[in-house]
Amino acid sequence: MKKILIFMLCLLSALSYSQNYPEAKKIPVPFSKHNFTYQDDYSWMEKMKSSETNAWMELQNTKTYSHLETVKKKYSTASKIKEYDFLSTNGLPAKRGDYFYTRYILDKNKPPVLFYRKALNDDPIEIIDPYKIYKYNNVRLSSFYPSKNSRMIAFKISKDGGDQEEIRFVDVEKKKTLEDVLTKIKFSGVSWNHEKGVFYKRNSNVNTFERDSTYLLYYHKIGDTQANDKLIYDTTASENDFHFFTAEDKLIIVETNKAETERYYFYANLSDETFALKPFAKHNESDFNFHTIKNGKVYFSNTKSDFGEVSYFNLTNESEEFKVIPQIYNSVLLETKFLENYIICKYKTTAKNYMHIYDYSGKFIRKFEAPYGMDFRINFLDAKKNELYVTFNSYVISYLNYKLNIETGKYGPYFNDFIEPKPSLFTFDHFETKIVTYKSRDSKDIPITIIHKKGMALDGKNPTLLEAYGGFGSIYGSNFDTGLLTFLERGGVYAYAEIRGGGEKGRKWHKDGKGLKKMNTFNDFIDGAEFLIKENYTNPKKLAITGSSQGGLLVGVAMTKRPELFKVAIPKFGVFDMAKFSQFTVGKYHNDEYGNPELENEFNSLLEYSPYHNIKDDVDYPTTLIITSENDDRVPPLHSYKFAAKLQNRASQKNPIYLKTLKNSGHYGKNANYKDQITEDSEFYNFLLYHLNN
Repeated sequence: MKKILIFMLCLLSALSYSQNYPEAKKIPVPFSKHNFTYQDDYSWMEKMKSSETNAWMELQNTKTYSHLETVKKKYSTASKIKEYDFLSTNGLPAKRGDYFYTRYILDKNKPPVLFYRKALNDDPIEIIDPYKIYKYNNVRLSSFYPSKNSRMIAFKISKDGGDQEEIRFVDVEKKKTLEDVLTKIKFSGVSWNHEKGVFYKRNSNVNTFERDSTYLLYYHKIGDTQANDKLIYDTTASENDFHFFTAEDKLIIVETNKAETERYYFYANLSDETFALKPFAKHNESDFNFHTIKNGKVYFSNTKSDFGEVSYFNLTNESEEFKVIPQIYNSVLLETKFLENYIICKYKTTAKNYMHIYDYSGKFIRKFEAPYGMDFRINFLDAKKNELYVTFNSYVISYLNYKLNIETGKYGPYFNDFIEPKPSLFTFDHFETKIVTYKSRDSKDIPITIIHKKGMALDGKNPTLLEAYGGFGSIYGSNFDTGLLTFLERGGVYAYAEIRGGGEKGRKWHKDGKGLKKMNTFNDFIDGAEFLIKENYTNPKKLAITGSSQGGLLVGVAMTKRPELFKVAIPKFGVFDMAKFSQFTVGKYHNDEYGNPELENEFNSLLEYSPYHNIKDDVDYPTTLIITSENDDRVPPLHSYKFAAKLQNRASQKNPIYLKTLKNSGHYGKNANYKDQITEDSEFYNFLLYHLNN
């Protein structure tokens, strides 16, 4: 205790340094790999739970939250966000199995509660309240899985935001939580064996932030203890990743080797309680993406097609493949739903999303389009009436629920006693949405969505927020965001760039932004910033950038490569030390995306963009708010700690660098209850408005 107090006093005595940052001591530790050697001054922060690291982090939070309180006196968005939330429309319940499920906020200080309905217009019945189970307001019902006959629900609970979860069970008819509790669950779905039991993945990590070890698949019988669960599959020796599910009375396991070059496929009959596994396919990872089993047929996509298609082979004969739905050039297949009589494909183009409906022979039945600039979610099908329920939304238009008749093509809005019509927050033309392209430095057309109030003068003086993700082939839709509305209403411009590394323009778009080509991702983002400046939306004194996770890395690279372009940077939950990223938690699974540090040419490529290693002593970087979580076991906070310390502890840094570490939270931030969500959203937009307008 005495040593901790002395350390705290030393930190406090250093508050006169530069921007009055809590001092991060420099302890040079040599790091060598291949032909590269450097002194890592802040490797001591990799001990994230140490008293010294925690003391420094707490002082950083004190400084940051003090500043956020100052900011709030001039720009306070919380009340407006809550007002917009109250006036917004709601989407449809989720239909899983026989019933419809909705989460309701009963207390703003407590987690949402899960309710179910047997029919869409029935009164809701409470079924899972996380607070009643744990008597704690920082638990989150992350997902739930009804059994085949919907009489029981398995549900996952996350405490304090970490990826490691618990599985519990509830008897729906009795409204009773069972005594079964499964622990050390990580990166796992839950698949039922009818109502007898569930399959799940279990993690073997001893320490939170060590390299991930989720290699065990277990089977749990309802009513038994976890100690008696049966080990079904184990990839500990190979360290291969796998996922699993059940379909048509079979357990399916899909294993991917460490190099991510091959996948292996196994099935077991659920009627055989030994769950003996049989291989049924082996395809190179680059040309096979498994979907589901339906009527004894294995449906998959041949990933050699850039935009996505659907084929099948019989489970007992993989040598004969049949193409059901060919790819549509320049339309990316986002999602494929296999319903009782239909295959529904959701597609994305640069400016529009739409769906095609096919039968199982591949015959085209009907097309439905979303309005320009809007996304949609396929909810469920009323098979008796042949009506498909769909929810539309955009960044600025809240949820619009529709029924689409597959047989006739007629469609119209859907309301009931619990989903009543409301006036829209704004007229549909209040904001202007443009979806255009700009040229990258190597002449690629990069799509970008730009939103601002209609009629706003584009004089180069507008506070602007640029965001992107650009990784893992991911594609993000236009999520409705009431926090963003407050920024736009106050004269802001928002832009989202669909840069390489994502999957917005097909699989090649991802491949051209991964591995040794990862720099394309960051260059595309920087080129997007230059486009917004050139087209007179904004200027470098009014431009902010943000992104989360991979997007946090993106912001870190952009601000260290081109600091003069940006006034504000807000990287969230980002990875910044690319020399060591694979040593912690799930980093080893991302060698294919970023580069393998064990290979010299790929390690050199990582160093080319690694934000931590590209900080220069003589540069004043933009005003920055680095956001991380103390329990983030996906991208551990050490990255943010080291990045912040190195940025702060240079004489040339005049713009403020703030570090905000969320307590009792994980990779998705502080979001277990509504009060915490509002706090996080408002602090983000308060900070943004304050620093872009000052």
